[in-house]
Amino acid sequence: MLRATLSPAVLALCAAALITGCSTAPPTKEQRESVDYGPRPDNYEQIVRDYLRNRLTDPTTALIDFKAGQTQLYQRDTVVRDLQFGWAVCVLTNDKNTQGAYDGYRTGVYFIRNGKVVAANGGPGDSPLGAGYARDQCKTLGYEVPY
Repeated sequence: MLRATLSPAVLALCAAALITGCSTAPPTKEQRESVDYGPRPDNYEQIVRDYLRNRLTDPTTALIDFKAGQTQLYQRDTVVRDLQFGWAVCVLTNDKNTQGAYDGYRTGVYFIRNGKVVAANGGPGDSPLGAGYARDQCKTLGYEVPY
């Protein structure tokens, strides 16, 4: 009997294709216009830094680069992400690993509503799928991630 095996990378790509294919329709114009995004946060950088503080290995030396945003944006409802609305900010974060070396920049998009982060894509601890969402959302916010 011949048995086919798939590599973990192929399985991950197939799973990602299935998950992204299961997203629902975007919110209607009426839904987007009826949402209360709350006031535009003047201190959005501090809000994101506070959110990241408990998610970084070394928050005192992490490099946090705000690229684009403070724009009203929605997160599509998918199998792995709920529909969210907020003031979105595109951020690159370079944290140190447990050996003390920088790991490289990770792209993240953070949705802020009423003074706190209510949803995040990418960034420390998120999956490759979340990182893909973050790259797409950064582009929508006006920043093309170079990698």
